[in-house]
Amino acid sequence: MSENPNLLAEQRRALILDEVRRRGGVRVNELTRKLGVSDMTVRRDLDALSRQGVLEKVHGGAVPVAEASTHEPGFEAKSGLEPTAKEDIARAAAELVAPGAAIALSGGTTTYALAHRLVDVPDLTVVTNSVRVADVFHVAQRTSGARQGGATVVLTGGVRTPSDSLVGPVADQAIATLHFDVLFLGVHGISAEAGLSTPNLAEAETNRRLVQSARRVVVVADHTKWGVVGLSSFAALEQVDTLVTDSGLSAGARAEVAEHLGLVVAGEPEPAAD
Repeated sequence: MSENPNLLAEQRRALILDEVRRRGGVRVNELTRKLGVSDMTVRRDLDALSRQGVLEKVHGGAVPVAEASTHEPGFEAKSGLEPTAKEDIARAAAELVAPGAAIALSGGTTTYALAHRLVDVPDLTVVTNSVRVADVFHVAQRTSGARQGGATVVLTGGVRTPSDSLVGPVADQAIATLHFDVLFLGVHGISAEAGLSTPNLAEAETNRRLVQSARRVVVVADHTKWGVVGLSSFAALEQVDTLVTDSGLSAGARAEVAEHLGLVVAGEPEPAAD
């Protein structure tokens, strides 16, 4: 069988994962027909997705991973998932930041990617509950030396989670006294029914405070987060202004999102205004 030259490996794997989640499982021979690639290519893709922990291989195909709603992967584990999508999302989200703005960045690997894109935006005030995000700005300032227009970073304090976020009463009280122009929020899961959710109860409360303190809420989340529901919901979709995601988000999910909030798909041109 000749390989489909129009699909890159990441695009194939995004389609495979979407099919597995939508249908609850697929067979190898179904994927070879749908994607126009060989059995060997499909099996390699399934191996790669299985190593990432996003699906489970079974005899002749694959099924979704049955994760508990309380399961919380660590920062390093999440860093290896969808790296290209996260970079695309970070690039698109950075365009929403104006010099001199007061912004907040929650914890997460996508906001961490965004932080790297913001170190050269002048005169930012950055509020964050992420140790990793704060380190990005700290290292940038230490490397370049003291410079005019460097970011002012406010790290909230609190108890550290597996994803290197700071949560709990200390973080909540600090955030409650602040007000920022835009919040860039990474999420564990997003769905029409549950809204934004996380497996960590303390993080859910801290995220609620972040949402309440922001004039504008922008969720940065790759397509694999759609349909995932953690233990605790902390915001409805109606409380979000914009979702910045990647091109792997299915047409059905895009339609659902568009009913509630603005949608920016990284790497795709925005629709022309009427």
